[in-house]
Amino acid sequence: MVETSIGFDFVSILRGLAGICAVIAISYLLSFGKRKIDWELILRSITLQIILAFLILYVPFIGILVEGISKCFIKIMESAQSGLAFLLGPYASKKNGFIFLLHSLPVIIFFSALVSLCYHWGIIQKIVKLISWLLRRLLRISGAEGLVVSGNIFIGMSEAPVLIKEYLPKMNKSELFLVMVSGMGTIAGTVMGTYIGMLGGDNPQAQLLFAKHLLSASIMAAPASIAVAKIICPQTKKIETIPVEMNTRRYSNTLDAIAEGTMTGLKLMVSIAAMLFVFVSLVALANYITDGIIGRYTGLNDWISEVTGGKAQGLTFQFMLGIIMAPFMWLIGIPLEDIVPVGSLLGQKTILNEFVAYSQLQQWKEVGIFASEKSVIMSTYLLCGFANISSIGILLGSLSVLAPNKRKIISRLGFPAMVGGMLVSVLSAAVIGMFLN
Repeated sequence: MVETSIGFDFVSILRGLAGICAVIAISYLLSFGKRKIDWELILRSITLQIILAFLILYVPFIGILVEGISKCFIKIMESAQSGLAFLLGPYASKKNGFIFLLHSLPVIIFFSALVSLCYHWGIIQKIVKLISWLLRRLLRISGAEGLVVSGNIFIGMSEAPVLIKEYLPKMNKSELFLVMVSGMGTIAGTVMGTYIGMLGGDNPQAQLLFAKHLLSASIMAAPASIAVAKIICPQTKKIETIPVEMNTRRYSNTLDAIAEGTMTGLKLMVSIAAMLFVFVSLVALANYITDGIIGRYTGLNDWISEVTGGKAQGLTFQFMLGIIMAPFMWLIGIPLEDIVPVGSLLGQKTILNEFVAYSQLQQWKEVGIFASEKSVIMSTYLLCGFANISSIGILLGSLSVLAPNKRKIISRLGFPAMVGGMLVSVLSAAVIGMFLN
């Protein structure tokens, strides 16, 4: 799918650059210290992100490496399906239709156990240390910042700060803000399998495609988080770029790692299922009021359906979000025909959560709402992050426990960090859009 979309196009590059400039401008307007911004650091971070996108799409060796890792994710998913088949029997098959609760959410439990196991064996720590070393050398950030930004590529926004829990109480405002933005701007490896299953379905090629782009989005979010965070909350104090020791004391043995990872995954799955049930139900209620009552009796539903060529059925919650976000979507390079549905996805992700948005993306993709494959690929990057309103409470709760002396600062940074996390995903989408025509 993406192989037919790769290519340089002057308009795509120009609009991608416009999107990058728009993200920088918004971040600057939100900045706590405009005169203290280290523009060299910002330029280095965004340049690194652009280079990563180019390498992944155009350099065969890097593309093969990313694809190989993506295939590992697919194999892990297939292994999880064996467990589902044992528990659910014929109900584990998708032949009679896709059931999100049965076919996607349980994968989280297996991924969570596997991540805990890799953490106990020291595999994640070695990869995190390598990426942290590269970030410190290239971008000159502190050792603790490098560790937590790298950790967020693989583990969740609540777990990654544990890697540096001894250093959190000593961090300044700018460093804490980067910890929060990097958590909001990335996804955890524990949920990546679910997204792959949602978007790829039973098609092995589609699974590999979305696995590759989800992994790329998570990697590209690291330098993007640094760029956005250091514009909104610039570093004003001298930092230590020397490496720091990673907190690794977590599990007593292999079985303990598997057991705790399994229970964590179970709690996460139940929590996600409950949130999805409530949020989707609330959207349905909101649509009844706006579409079923207001739109129906004012004639707006018919007008909206006619104007959009049938892509929008009426004055729905999704349509209103899409209209609000549409100009911004055009600016970052989304094809004109798809700016409303893609804008709606970003709005749903921010107000509700990324699971609702990815579910909507999958549904719209199947029914042919999108006019361009580029819109689907860019949406995958746009939604790849935990930046939503409910995540603010989760992040504040976990960080306040790890650094109680910084509770007031952390609480003040909650909403700006969510906006920053959203801008990180937008920046990644704009960058990847430059190389898709």
